[in-house]
Amino acid sequence: MSFKIKSGRSVVKWVVLAIFAVLFLIFFVRVLVWENEYYNAKEGSERAVAMDFGEELIETPPAEEEVREYVVAADRPRYLTVERLGINNARVLPMGINDAGELSTPNNIFDVGWYYDSGKPGQGGTLLIDGHNGGPHVQGVFKALPSLSVGDIITVERGDGAIFRYSVVENISVPLSKSNDYMATAMKSPMPGKESVTLISCTGEWSDQQKTYMSRQFTRAILVE
Repeated sequence: MSFKIKSGRSVVKWVVLAIFAVLFLIFFVRVLVWENEYYNAKEGSERAVAMDFGEELIETPPAEEEVREYVVAADRPRYLTVERLGINNARVLPMGINDAGELSTPNNIFDVGWYYDSGKPGQGGTLLIDGHNGGPHVQGVFKALPSLSVGDIITVERGDGAIFRYSVVENISVPLSKSNDYMATAMKSPMPGKESVTLISCTGEWSDQQKTYMSRQFTRAILVE
């Protein structure tokens, strides 16, 4: 009767494999813990740009020729200028409501969107204009919107070349949870009977869990006679 005896090399091999397996498990657990702590630490911190937009964004400004040749109907907004923010003749694109029931925004983060069911310049209503805070890598047209002050001027050029100047009377940040309710206010003039414009953008703290900024900026301005 004979007995099989494992060689020393075989035992060493299995010991080494077991050590590697334990080290790998420890490493894997540490990575998971670190990642969880990292995202928890970042939750609520301000970010320069959003990370998940649900659309393909263009982060290159349109060429001067594209801007110059941009044409809209005579009674519609064509360009937006806010000298205080360095915005000069940003194209104003007509936008509607997306499938989620939200106001759409242009694909190019340097353009702004005009809700085509809101007011038109020179007709006494309230224009509703939105724009991106930023893209995955570049700050958008309305990144600095919160810095506007009362009295700053917003200029809209109409399709026929007529110029309309609006003076800021209110610039507030509204929590995301209350922003939908505030839209009813945003679509009205802050001074009854006066034509106005409301600029809207994302702002505030970034939520990694919800993949969005946690506030919306509303800048309201009235027509300067």
